[in-house]
Amino acid sequence: MAADAPMHPYYPLSASIPAYVANESSVLRLVTTFVVLVGLVAGLAYWSAIRTPSSLRPIDKFAVVWFAVCYFLYHRSEIPRLQTVFAQLWKEYALSDSRYLTLDVFTVCVEGITVFAWGPLSWLTYFGIVNNSPSRHITQAIVCTAHLYGVALYYATNWAERQISGTLYSRPEFLYYWVYYIGLNAPWAVVPFGMPFTLLFPSFLAPPSPFTLHEVAHRFFVGVVGTAVLLFDSYRQTAKAFRALHEQQSTRPKLQ
Repeated sequence: MAADAPMHPYYPLSASIPAYVANESSVLRLVTTFVVLVGLVAGLAYWSAIRTPSSLRPIDKFAVVWFAVCYFLYHRSEIPRLQTVFAQLWKEYALSDSRYLTLDVFTVCVEGITVFAWGPLSWLTYFGIVNNSPSRHITQAIVCTAHLYGVALYYATNWAERQISGTLYSRPEFLYYWVYYIGLNAPWAVVPFGMPFTLLFPSFLAPPSPFTLHEVAHRFFVGVVGTAVLLFDSYRQTAKAFRALHEQQSTRPKLQ
């Protein structure tokens, strides 16, 4: 590590994190704050679900809470020098993945898409379910598919870089790797595709009876196009990440 590099607890230890300032709050306080904030958002979302004029199924009420929480979590600060609650929360989480603090190209691109695309779509899905709008099936399917591809890429690129270059972004302790990195991201794979298949597949298999043939065809076309766009973007982001990794490997001095 360079002599003038700031000291930090993140892996790799040689990572450059300019202006890093250690958290002022304890882990217990940060976790408690996070749980309270998420609980507040979930409670307000559930309250809006039970007050809607239309009768929602239990799974729809859960979906309302899920998409509201997704929107809330997508809008946060990740600046290493700040001491706001959200900045400290994400500096704590970054112990499991330092790419959030090092301006990693792949992470910046994926998080940018998440904030500007999946966040608003989660909000639209929330309103669509509460108002019993047919459009909720389209946005719900798109967002759930995006979650599945996003978390797959998130895990895969980290694993691939570890296998190819030996770079570790997560501290090895059980809390940081298994609880933070694996556990906190797993819901974005389990919920859209599980419980069992109650969020993703009902959107694709929604009964077409209230719609005309033209509307059904339009919904199918939008779903196919949306999935194709997601597939293309996933491929492009993966290719970009591996090109950057290959360039990094080719410019690294070889040991004699």
